[in-house]
Amino acid sequence: MKKISILFVTLLLFSGCQTDRTTLTEEPTRWLGPLGNGIYPDTGLLKEWPAGGPEILWIFDSLGIGFSSAVIQGGYLFTTGMTDSTGYLYKLNLQGELIYRLPYGPEWTGSYRGTRGSPTVVGDKIYLVSGEGKLICFNNSDGSILWSKEYFTDFDGSNIMWGINETPVVDGDLIYATPGGEDDNVIALNRHTGELVWSCKGEGEVSAYCTPLLIDHNGKKILITFTAAHLLGIDAVSGEQLWSEDVPCEWSVHLWTPIFHEGEIFYPTGLDIGGGKLKLSEEGDSVSLLWENKVSDYRSSAILLEGYIYESFSDNTRLTWRCVDWKTGKEMFISRELGFGRAIYADGMLYLHTSKGELALVKPDPEEFRVVSLTKITHGSGLHQAQPMIHNGVLYVRHGNAMIAYKV
Repeated sequence: MKKISILFVTLLLFSGCQTDRTTLTEEPTRWLGPLGNGIYPDTGLLKEWPAGGPEILWIFDSLGIGFSSAVIQGGYLFTTGMTDSTGYLYKLNLQGELIYRLPYGPEWTGSYRGTRGSPTVVGDKIYLVSGEGKLICFNNSDGSILWSKEYFTDFDGSNIMWGINETPVVDGDLIYATPGGEDDNVIALNRHTGELVWSCKGEGEVSAYCTPLLIDHNGKKILITFTAAHLLGIDAVSGEQLWSEDVPCEWSVHLWTPIFHEGEIFYPTGLDIGGGKLKLSEEGDSVSLLWENKVSDYRSSAILLEGYIYESFSDNTRLTWRCVDWKTGKEMFISRELGFGRAIYADGMLYLHTSKGELALVKPDPEEFRVVSLTKITHGSGLHQAQPMIHNGVLYVRHGNAMIAYKV
């Protein structure tokens, strides 16, 4: 681990606690909802949709190419898209009207071209990472760029087969990122200035398309993330690597953020290993394997509900959904009724956006796959891969150039 001076870190944390009181009251948006687990707090939602699907409130169909999901804060929606080879940050109001469209530089034009991770919004600042490894901080009000860092020149990272995919994780005055370099493997920056606070060598591997999970375990903040062949646990304050777990994968793709619950970590991952569950020690400095289940793959979507994991995956022979017992890893059911895809949960129901363009309302049940309502997404273009989200009774689904707002 490479550290900037302890004095600098101490002064940074102290000044954040003493002088920047507005920062302490600001809640950053998070990948996979307010708790980072795919569960949304909305209530009073429909338990069944009309025959033609939920009412569409509006469609914004000029986003360009990309897989970035919707992020909402302060009455505005944020996302990204690529036109030609340039990435743009979009800010819309909640009636689907454009507030601004701002270029931020080259975007990913290789295989599966387009924007990747979603923005993170914290009060007056917006953060995003491009598929070309540029970490950018914008002024929320006017969209001006306050600072930026390059994973491959400012640090020693390198790009990966399908382009960097990461939604920034922010905590207090720190922002965490994964350049994937031999030295600067995982880093923490001052989110206001972009200055390096700490750098962790990790296992010296490239990044793996994963948005990290920040947890509080017995009073210790731990950053959990994948690199090419390992799951890492890093002290989020000091940058010290606490542990790593071998999780090799044929394509070094670990797309899904791990799940943490009551001292245990579920990691859906690659074709060779599959998913597994780890027990975190009381001190958070080691892990032990509880079980493995080799059916998961790198395209998994997983949500933990009342002791069961509801998971989607593709293992090249089965495009499917299944339920797994959290405690034992036992497969409860498997269903090929719908295409694999992305899921979220709110008010007793699962909301699925599948690779086949299906939009489904599913009742969680460990005994069977219970599709209550099903419709097709007919707007937008390209692959169906974006994560849906819910805010104030509205389901937001990205499909290529279109953001669609459904009343649910």
